Amino acid sequence: MIELRPFNKLGGADHGWLKARHHFSFASYYDPANMGHGALRVWNDDEIAPNTGFPPHPHRDMEIITYVRDGAITHEDSLGNRGRTEAGDVQVMSAGSGVRHSEYNLEPETTRIFQIWIEPTQAGGQPTWGSKPFPKSDRTGKLVTIASGVKGDTDALPIRADARVLATTLKAGETAEYAVDKSRHLYLVPAAGSVEVNGVKVNARDGAAIRDEAKVTITALEDAEVVLVDAA
Repeated sequence: MIELRPFNKLGGADHGWLKARHHFSFASYYDPANMGHGALRVWNDDEIAPNTGFPPHPHRDMEIITYVRDGAITHEDSLGNRGRTEAGDVQVMSAGSGVRHSEYNLEPETTRIFQIWIEPTQAGGQPTWGSKPFPKSDRTGKLVTIASGVKGDTDALPIRADARVLATTLKAGETAEYAVDKSRHLYLVPAAGSVEVNGVKVNARDGAAIRDEAKVTITALEDAEVVLVDAA
């Protein structure tokens, strides 16, 4: 079962400095029938104007993955971490028992990110932050795990959730496959380009909520960049 969620029908807000689209209920967009997909709670498609961003604010008990599509994001937090994550790279913050952080676009161009929140398997714990490059050339034609709480995914950024975040870049006509237990909740968004997912066309920035599928076959209808979450 694949439920298509077209980009132009997503909830959202335009704050001037921030243009946001919400795949699930978030902030002023509230739909009680759309509170998440399994443990996946938030998928925001954010465009952040140059020299603006999110000032310091608190979080707790959430795994927050930032996938940078264009530009770069600069992170600071109450643990003393500071880092710049640029396009193609990924950062993860485990909010744990509580952390304050800021995310700014200090670049001269618009920064575009996917902000993905996944509920942890257990509340509390020491907050952590990390960032890692995942060159697009290394994931051409195959899904690469970029963040994971699954044992054995040693090359991915660690999260405290029964979930994986994967990404791939596909040339037009290329296919990537992912085998999965039918009980899992999968959510797929092309960052760029259109793809066909088990026969369903998904355009750039559309969402596809996937359940009861034993295998996901992604075929690029044009050059595409795709992010996929596999959650409990």
